[in-house]
Amino acid sequence: METDVEFGDQLRRVHEAAARAISKLGELDLIKYEDSPIDGTADLSLWEEVAPVVGNTISDVNALLTELTARFPSGQFLAEERRFKVDELLQRAARELREAVSALGMRIRDPSVVGDRWNLIAELQTFRFQFRDRIGAMVFETTSALAECRRREVDPGYDELLASTLIVRSTTADLRRLMHSRISKVSEAAPEDVEWNAQQLEKELNAFGRTAAWRALRAQDKKVVLEFRQRLKDVVTPTMSKIDLLQIVEPFVEFVDTFITVNQREILTQHDQEIQASIGVVLERAMNAGHDAEALATFHDALGYGQALYGRSGEFDTFLRKLRKTPVTVATVRDEIEQFLVLLAGLSQY
Repeated sequence: METDVEFGDQLRRVHEAAARAISKLGELDLIKYEDSPIDGTADLSLWEEVAPVVGNTISDVNALLTELTARFPSGQFLAEERRFKVDELLQRAARELREAVSALGMRIRDPSVVGDRWNLIAELQTFRFQFRDRIGAMVFETTSALAECRRREVDPGYDELLASTLIVRSTTADLRRLMHSRISKVSEAAPEDVEWNAQQLEKELNAFGRTAAWRALRAQDKKVVLEFRQRLKDVVTPTMSKIDLLQIVEPFVEFVDTFITVNQREILTQHDQEIQASIGVVLERAMNAGHDAEALATFHDALGYGQALYGRSGEFDTFLRKLRKTPVTVATVRDEIEQFLVLLAGLSQY
């Protein structure tokens, strides 16, 4: 029993160190490093700003590795199967984290990285995410080796990552819809309205840059948005033709459409499956409700769950937006339940 307590305390201390590392690796706001001309170059002042962040990133991971090594030194003999499994998982995670720290050190010595502002920001962003993800996976793997659990129940960074990913999905879904609407308006615009549409497009992108999703967006994607916005400022004139504007806008809209791939991220795949299952159960209750008023109340519960799927499908998003503008009533709730079920079944095909 004493050895069980000791082993549990050792693992708890490693998990606490993992939680501290994840918290510190999530504190960085890269936006202040992006506020500069989009010229692709990185000067000494940027490196002076970023160098402490790189150092802190490595220190944060090394602090966890130090705690892990102290509590679970490599090569110790563990006869009990579950302890052996936990130790094996910890040693593997430690090796992978050390390799990643070494890889980060090599990347920041690469002239193509440190000489390019956006490459430098992207590398830092990518490595910090990878560190957080691997540390969270380590906590989940070692916990699930001892007891059945889900990653979101034990990974200290899971809820924060899920929340930011959901924001990216929903906001970029609205951006895609907005850009397609704008390109349609440009196509139909009279010659004297072309410049006005370009100005509106710039305002829409400015608004997107002020959203919570912008902070969580990948640096490479931000660069494309900022470059396009700058190009609009540089080339749009009162005499610009519709064709000229469309030639600039169409490739950008194609790029924006690629944001839909966020749905392929594992964290959203698992989240969406759980939400869809919950909605299905609630809608079944609504269908079987004896009174329309009861069905309406239950339908609203399902609709609340459904908001977490916004951005998954254009047709489903349209359904959600419609219900925001036109509330469901006891007279229409049965029809809306049926449509909800149809759309929910369609989501399983994505």
